[in-house]
Amino acid sequence: MIDKIKEYIGEAQAFQTDNKQTLEEFRIKFLGSKGLLKDLFAEFKNVPNEQKKEFGQVINALKNAAEEKVKSIQESLESKEETKGIYGDLTRPGEPLSIGSRHPISLVKNQIIDIFSTIGFNVSEGPEIEDDWHNFTALNLPEYHPARDMQDTFFIQTNPDVLLRTHTSSVQVRYMENNKPPIRTISPGRVFRNEAVSSRSHCIFHQVEGLYIDKDVSFADLKQTLLYFTKEMFGKSKIRLRPSYFPFTEPSAEIDIYWGLKTETDYRITKGTGWLEIGGCGMVDPNVLKNCGINSDEFTGFAFGMGVERIAMLLHQIGDIRMFYENDIRFLEQFKSSI
Repeated sequence: MIDKIKEYIGEAQAFQTDNKQTLEEFRIKFLGSKGLLKDLFAEFKNVPNEQKKEFGQVINALKNAAEEKVKSIQESLESKEETKGIYGDLTRPGEPLSIGSRHPISLVKNQIIDIFSTIGFNVSEGPEIEDDWHNFTALNLPEYHPARDMQDTFFIQTNPDVLLRTHTSSVQVRYMENNKPPIRTISPGRVFRNEAVSSRSHCIFHQVEGLYIDKDVSFADLKQTLLYFTKEMFGKSKIRLRPSYFPFTEPSAEIDIYWGLKTETDYRITKGTGWLEIGGCGMVDPNVLKNCGINSDEFTGFAFGMGVERIAMLLHQIGDIRMFYENDIRFLEQFKSSI
């Protein structure tokens, strides 16, 4: 009989289940009113006196083993139920994650960078909080120069020599100060001008400016570079350069592409001419080269700049520049397929 009880002890200790019904059947079998322990305690009176001590010990061991097993499995099942109540069914498939999208400005900026990278232009960056020298003076815009009025500027109140950069030409100045020709770089970045916000202008916008300096660089090189860019970016092979004025280039020109007059939108954005301005360009003024420590008698170069928002508005037919800065998820979701 004692050996049989020890077998029951081993059975109780080895028992495992994650089902409440099976656990209840185990409890009834060992601890129920008609269970094994009830019968074994009733049998105690028939055991010889010399075996009663050992018989009582193994019965108690069986009782403890059965009670501990029931208690531990109950606690485990209750813990799982509590976790499931908080987090739900942990075995169910996960919720699908919403795919994000790049901002249209980032998409267009990266596309511009990729185009110029294929013809040897690297990318240079600089601070958005700039000093007067790099933003104006080094670019042939000394103090009180009337051309400074072309760029309404945010100055830092505590220091009138510090400002938010009005163009990424300041990055080109820093690059020329720290690198020797030949130089071939583009400078994408955010710029700031104290202008009224409307559907076509904003006080914050993005530019990509390019700079190429080497021996015997000509205006023809500039035109060929711009023609390559417009073909790759817009699929347009017809451009024109209109004479203009920029203090840091001489001669200077505005860049127009022939957009066409196929739709009503084409008439609206080109004002009925078919031509659309996308940026400015010119040959780097010798004074700018001298200010940056480059020998203007030995080296020449060209520079160009274009607004990223303007190009994004053209490519994606966006009618209001303010939409780029409103963080409207409905607007951004339209560009998921462009990642």
